[in-house]
Amino acid sequence: MTKTKRTHKETLVKGLKQMGGSLICMFTGPSLIYISQTKLTAPIDTIMLVIAIAICCLAVYFGFRGIHTIMDSMFKKG
Repeated sequence: MTKTKRTHKETLVKGLKQMGGSLICMFTGPSLIYISQTKLTAPIDTIMLVIAIAICCLAVYFGFRGIHTIMDSMFKKG
């Protein structure tokens, strides 16, 4: 008998959670960049800009990681 390939549901949910985290970071990072660029007079604005850029980098990381996890849940053997 041939075993049919099925999606590993727990891994799929994990990947979707990572994509949700990426979605949150995708909106938070640029919003903070816009807020920090409106004045840029206080030192806190520079710190907020650095944090916002880090959040944008996290959005890209979580996006790639989420897609990779979702693909593993569908196509990984074993």
